[in-house]
Amino acid sequence: MLFQYIAIAILLVLTTAVGVIAVSLGALFGPKRDTKRKQMPYESGMVPIGKGTRRMPVRFYLIAVLFILFDIEVIFFLPWAVSFRKYIENGMGTFIFLEMLVFIGILLVGYVYAWKKGAFEWE
Repeated sequence: MLFQYIAIAILLVLTTAVGVIAVSLGALFGPKRDTKRKQMPYESGMVPIGKGTRRMPVRFYLIAVLFILFDIEVIFFLPWAVSFRKYIENGMGTFIFLEMLVFIGILLVGYVYAWKKGAFEWE
């Protein structure tokens, strides 16, 4: 039974070994001369102004999460739309359609919540 997975196990072992060997060779034979110039932070070829670690507004993360949310929504819509005709022919069209309406309803609640909180406003 487990014999079917031997190829995957070999692949995982080989890729892990190649990664470890590559990192080890770089650490062993790579240059190790640190200079003052190499230790300086690099920012577009200019000397940075201010601290390198500054706080980012939460709004950036909120936009990223909303983008992922609605991107995943599209990923679920496409296979449903492609296979919907097959389910209609099998007599399950109404059930599948109602399931998608529930899914859209849940996403709509999240969309309205984000809208009311002002997540789509950009300053």
